[in-house]
Amino acid sequence: MKLNATDPQTIVALSTPQGEGAIGVVRLSGANAFAIADQIFKGKQKIVEQATHTLQFGKMADEGQFIDEVVVAVFKGPRSYTGEDVVEISSHGSPYILRKVVECCLAKGAEPAKPGEFTMRAFLNGKLDLSQAESVADIIASENKAQHDLALQQMRGGYSDSIAALRNELIEFAALIELELDFSEEDVEFANREKFQVLIQKLRSKVAALIQSFALGNVLKNGIPVAIVGEPNVGKSTLLNSLLQEEKAIVSNIAGTTRDFIEDTITIDGILFRFIDTAGIRETNDQLEAIGIDRSFQKMKSAKMILFMADIENDYQNIVAEFKKLPFTPEQEVIILLNKSDKVVDCNAYDIEEAISTLTGRSALEISAYQGRNMDTLKEMLVKVVLKEKMQYQGQIVTNARHLAALKDTMKHLDQIERGLHENISGEFLSIDIKMALHSLGQITGAIEMDKDILGTIFGKFCIGK
Repeated sequence: MKLNATDPQTIVALSTPQGEGAIGVVRLSGANAFAIADQIFKGKQKIVEQATHTLQFGKMADEGQFIDEVVVAVFKGPRSYTGEDVVEISSHGSPYILRKVVECCLAKGAEPAKPGEFTMRAFLNGKLDLSQAESVADIIASENKAQHDLALQQMRGGYSDSIAALRNELIEFAALIELELDFSEEDVEFANREKFQVLIQKLRSKVAALIQSFALGNVLKNGIPVAIVGEPNVGKSTLLNSLLQEEKAIVSNIAGTTRDFIEDTITIDGILFRFIDTAGIRETNDQLEAIGIDRSFQKMKSAKMILFMADIENDYQNIVAEFKKLPFTPEQEVIILLNKSDKVVDCNAYDIEEAISTLTGRSALEISAYQGRNMDTLKEMLVKVVLKEKMQYQGQIVTNARHLAALKDTMKHLDQIERGLHENISGEFLSIDIKMALHSLGQITGAIEMDKDILGTIFGKFCIGK
């Protein structure tokens, strides 16, 4: 897909955040970018005469009135971010100066850029595919290493390469099916149905893995929810405060102090965790406390990981019995924390951990939330769980809801193809389902013609200037 040379206007926008800063950057892109910049920039030579990927120092002036000393970067299309001629003007970060530079560009014929318009032009000019373009916004929004790594991997094309490989394998068989239709009167078979069946099974397996990866990708992008649960007074709020290293939750010996969940986030080894301190779970006649306990169960259901807390002085069989009452699912990673070890003198914590772990099938760890004992070990366990799950997807992790919907559509059409092969339907009907599967996969990377309204919605979520 390529932009029509007569279609796009030259666009301009501030590409650094609003507000004061040491330096600000104004970006121009389009056929008239150099001509517009030359009207307001005075350097040793005209911008249009400069080689691509060069810098020039000079003065910015409006109708002869000096504005600022600036550095101009020149990128000649197609060797630029957008694939067009691009000029980036770096000035002092005064809001007045930056506003004046933009106003000068507008006065000389530029148009204000819409949100994401620079990246949309990069996509339309073939510099990025659609999934890579979307990852640009994710990189800008990343707040920790895990988010950054996922977005960067996608922008570099690893995810796109995987989708392209799936489409190419399917296209080969689609071509053979079409060839059969061309020679339908001669009753010949170019596409081996047994090999096609094997291919469809392989594609279904790959698409299913990508669909499954979204559960992890979504929480890595937005923060992994970790619910802290247990009976009243086992130290849930103290644990939250210890992990956050601040007095976030009220700590009291009075049972039922936490009436509702308290939530906050911390980053551990580049991974964002969303910790949720829930109300103590017990039988109660207090209506407000009962509402809080009900919300605790709701938070447990939605949590990716659960920290089940118990008092280490309790009989281990009672701890196991309480644990088994709670509705944990096999998919949830649960760590049993045996708290208040600072209060116990004669206690073989290792034996208790082993006994509880054996009887529950879950990891157990002795801690003192009050003293911060074994907090580093707990953090290591949390990170290890995430990394272990991440490894099984070999870096191909879906984080975008639009991609997930397209993959599910692809799976639906692959299922239809597989049923058609079992029922030995004609190549004409197989061809229809194959084209639908290819269309669904193509929506992810933009390998098919995309509706302008859809592109407007996707890129409209970007910030202006990118």
